[in-house]
Amino acid sequence: MSDDITPFRIDVPESDLDDLRQRLRLTRWPEPATVADWSQGIPLDYTRELCQYWLEGYDWRACETRLNGFPQFRTEIDGLDIHFLHVRSPRENALPLVITHGWPGSIVEFGKVIGPLTDPGAHGGDPADAFHVVCPSLPGYGFSGKPSRPGWGTEHTGDAWDQLMTRLGYPRYAAQGGDWGAQVTTAIGARHPDHVVGIHLNMPVVAPDPATLGDLSEREKAAIATMDYYRKWDSGYSKEQSTRPQTIGYSLVDSPAGLCAWIIEKFWSWTDCDGDPANVLTRDEMLDNVMLYWLPGTGVVGPAVLGEFPHADPRDGDRSGRLLDLPEGDLPPVPPVGGAPVPGPALLERAGQGRSLRRVRAA
Repeated sequence: MSDDITPFRIDVPESDLDDLRQRLRLTRWPEPATVADWSQGIPLDYTRELCQYWLEGYDWRACETRLNGFPQFRTEIDGLDIHFLHVRSPRENALPLVITHGWPGSIVEFGKVIGPLTDPGAHGGDPADAFHVVCPSLPGYGFSGKPSRPGWGTEHTGDAWDQLMTRLGYPRYAAQGGDWGAQVTTAIGARHPDHVVGIHLNMPVVAPDPATLGDLSEREKAAIATMDYYRKWDSGYSKEQSTRPQTIGYSLVDSPAGLCAWIIEKFWSWTDCDGDPANVLTRDEMLDNVMLYWLPGTGVVGPAVLGEFPHADPRDGDRSGRLLDLPEGDLPPVPPVGGAPVPGPALLERAGQGRSLRRVRAA
């Protein structure tokens, strides 16, 4: 295995874009849902309109140019090519920061924050708050390599990110992540506390100790109800991707309309969009992200890589769900943790009150 870090540039062949357009033209559309809202999935009219724009108005080359405006690289870690952005701050002593996306996200998400993070003085902030920013593409996502065998879960990925940061010359760094990125970041903090000064999560997944479920505040009960809703009505994609990813993968890598619907429905569900993701994201921003799945053909590999385990109900004592692989008993010291909780802050408040929480899940 080589420790070489090689420059990378996105250059999608025009033939790939022609193929995409042809597939969009030949889309075989389903019948509309029996309801007029999104409760049965993304509406037919919405999907057709967005795909029509994808065919006739969307400009991939504009996205490609923006991404190529950031320094990009690939390096091999544990036999897999890892693609990443590496944007150094003009402030030499800036704090290194690794930021990790999730599903259905990509490095596209970070385009608007890299400038303020690396050069806060130019964006109205304090220059002393600068970061050297590293944004890797998860294994099987974007332009990273696709694992050919099991084993690249969140812990392995966290170890790889630590190796990446060390390879870049950053023996001490901070880490941030959301969705799968939050679980990778949690693993980094738990497994490499000597290297990590702190972590920030915008999706910490915690639950009260089962023994205390009879002593919940009203806000905690509301948070549990939100988790119940997700489990019953909003987690079908997760069950499929974590149990039979290959089956859904045939559709996701063959049909751009199917991939678009699969991803955009989550933008509707997971953004504060007041019923329409276009209220918070432009059509170009949505499709830029979809393209980071379509062009590399990662509709099946990425979700399968990080979903290599059964899912347990976080409210009960069943430990069949995957937990961080830490020794029993006293846990090792971990770096400071900051978070923007999802679904809400109520459960995290227990920690500040000295009340019991289960160990943080790795998914």
